[in-house]
Amino acid sequence: MSGLAVSATINGDEVEYLCQAEETLLDVLRNRLGLTGAKEGCGTGDCGACSVVLDGKLVCSCLVLGAEVQGATVETIEGMAKGDTLHPLQTKFLEHAALQCGICTPGFLMAAKALLDANPDPTEEEIRFGLAGNLCRCTGYDKIVRAVQAAALEINGG
Repeated sequence: MSGLAVSATINGDEVEYLCQAEETLLDVLRNRLGLTGAKEGCGTGDCGACSVVLDGKLVCSCLVLGAEVQGATVETIEGMAKGDTLHPLQTKFLEHAALQCGICTPGFLMAAKALLDANPDPTEEEIRFGLAGNLCRCTGYDKIVRAVQAAALEINGG
């Protein structure tokens, strides 16, 4: 296959891949690299199901071209746990039943991680604002907010 050669750091690993100029990062992650955690919900950046962290910033991977991540650092849901140890956000999402069908869950987790990385002790309003780019069709947002609050408390040693 011909295409553009890209080198990036994904979940801490140096990765090289070929992609077409018009191919999205979401398609590269899922179809070329086998990282299927990010989901395509809308393809227009409106739902957040494909959220990843690109060079420390939360982005919708459906809106970023695969070639644009040359030299960048990408974090996906697959890199959130450390081996068999879940991240506190993952644990709290399970404990608080903050998921149902699971399509939006990876995006919510990445958005919540980006929020807590930037603001380890957010208010409820800040959590709701930080998660506003993510949509869920199955459950209410209160359980998700409570899970993020509990994770923040645990991360901060409370």
